[in-house]
Amino acid sequence: MKISNLTPRFWVAAALLGFTLLLGAIGPLIVNTDPNAVIGGLYDPPNGSSIAMWLGTDNEGQSVMANLVYGIRTSLWVGLVAGAVATLIGVIIGLVSGYVGGYVDDILSALTNIALAIPTLIVIILVSVALQTRTPTILALVIGFTAWPWLARAVRAQSTSVRTREHIDVARLSGARSITILAWDVLPYLLSYVVMAFVLQVSAAILFEATLSLLGLGPSGSVSLGIMLYWAIAWGSIRTGAWWAFLPPTIMLSIISFSLLLLQSSLDEVFNPRLRRGRAKRKVAEGAPQPVDERLAVASPQAGEAPALETPVTSGGGR
Repeated sequence: MKISNLTPRFWVAAALLGFTLLLGAIGPLIVNTDPNAVIGGLYDPPNGSSIAMWLGTDNEGQSVMANLVYGIRTSLWVGLVAGAVATLIGVIIGLVSGYVGGYVDDILSALTNIALAIPTLIVIILVSVALQTRTPTILALVIGFTAWPWLARAVRAQSTSVRTREHIDVARLSGARSITILAWDVLPYLLSYVVMAFVLQVSAAILFEATLSLLGLGPSGSVSLGIMLYWAIAWGSIRTGAWWAFLPPTIMLSIISFSLLLLQSSLDEVFNPRLRRGRAKRKVAEGAPQPVDERLAVASPQAGEAPALETPVTSGGGR
């Protein structure tokens, strides 16, 4: 991937994600306040007395700013772990199913189709209800283990087309093992798609966690953006006008989702040569001068000149 191929959308997405990651990484160190500590009353408005009070307090008198930076960290952790697990499972099942074929493909395809037929959110809700303890990591694993089927189907289709290429036949004839061929000859052709799929998995996992938290099934003993919204709605912050309790987590969830979707879209344009050529043609077309009709240029008189009359020229002299 060349730097010159990166679009402005990629840099916008990278800047937004970098800001979010930085806020989640060093935000707790800057705020330096325990998110569970009571520092004020019920829905105290924002003030500049300290960093912890920049966004006021919530329904329990805790710092909204402290909860926000810790919530960003929790939501990003859930998204990254769940995205990595779902991508890993989907890639392994899709590669093996598409490359091996035969009864292995039939079994894995049937398993994938069954998993696709079951609504993912319903499964996650049922499993979350059954869990005694829902830490962020456990919740991320639950989301990851249920979000892989669509990726497995897509990777299977791609690996099925790759396995018939000549370099794969050469690798087989050279005596390479199947796992080596999958890792060094098949997977590199799918790497761009896997990266984009991972970005989408992270975005979906963060929204899944927020949905579970709004239903009261979020990570226990931790604060996340979804849990902040749950308590803000439960205690009527919208009705009472305490915008600082629900607006910051809503904005951060929107920024994270938008930046991840924008990143996926820009990566698709970077990795896809057809989209790159189309973008290059549009730039050339926008920068090209407009065509001028030569006949109009010749016939049009200069300013201050009378139009010239054309006289017919006859061959062999005139009479």
